[in-house]
Amino acid sequence: MADPSPPTPAGRRYVYGINPVLEALRARPEEIEKLYISQGQLPGRAAGEILSRARKAGLRVQKVVRERLATFAEGGTHQGVVAEIRDFAYVSLEELLSKVAASQLPALLVVLDEIQDPHNFGAIARSAHAFGAHGLIVAKDRTAAVTGTVAKSSAGAIEHLPIARVTNISRALEELKTAGVWIVAADPSSIVSLADQNLEGPLAVVIGSEGGGIREGVIRHCDFRVSIPMAGKLGSLNASVAAAILLYEVTRQRQGRPPSA
Repeated sequence: MADPSPPTPAGRRYVYGINPVLEALRARPEEIEKLYISQGQLPGRAAGEILSRARKAGLRVQKVVRERLATFAEGGTHQGVVAEIRDFAYVSLEELLSKVAASQLPALLVVLDEIQDPHNFGAIARSAHAFGAHGLIVAKDRTAAVTGTVAKSSAGAIEHLPIARVTNISRALEELKTAGVWIVAADPSSIVSLADQNLEGPLAVVIGSEGGGIREGVIRHCDFRVSIPMAGKLGSLNASVAAAILLYEVTRQRQGRPPSA
């Protein structure tokens, strides 16, 4: 039986899986402390790029048995590779708005109101990055932290996406309004269909929690509420699915056509 791995060192997190590790190597190699690989598990092409980038960055690579990788990944699908990396560096709301201004594009931000499922968090981050969002805004409390599970669920997109962590979501929405950003809430009870709302201007999309949706105290700070038309008997969609649909519609309206695959 393999020796149990030590707990994650303070100020560190474990990122696991081929795509998340590769994206961490591409985006922030200077923040990776060590790579762990299980010989024979990594496909040749992936192993080649991972080891090449590790050598270029001067990283330590340690070969371990797959059981130890499973411990690092807390039972997740590690695909033969784990990176020990510094804790995720959140940005301030002011820094995020500066990035928006520097892009010279209409703001597109995603606000998560108490999303606590790391899989949903990661899936939303993946969609946000895919559809060109400038970043995410989350609360410091009652929201999932950026962990290996979030990174895996995002397929590594989390390493490329600025995330602002704020004390109060409602106050952050008012700051966004002051900066000229319109706030739209994903609300299944709204009589306004998503496709009927103009989404071409500077925008922040608010996505509510898995169980309760957007809190009433937060939704009062939104400019618009939109619903996603559905034909089935279920009353709502998974938070990450709803986010992807809203972001698709924003992209469709801004481009005047469906986004390319």
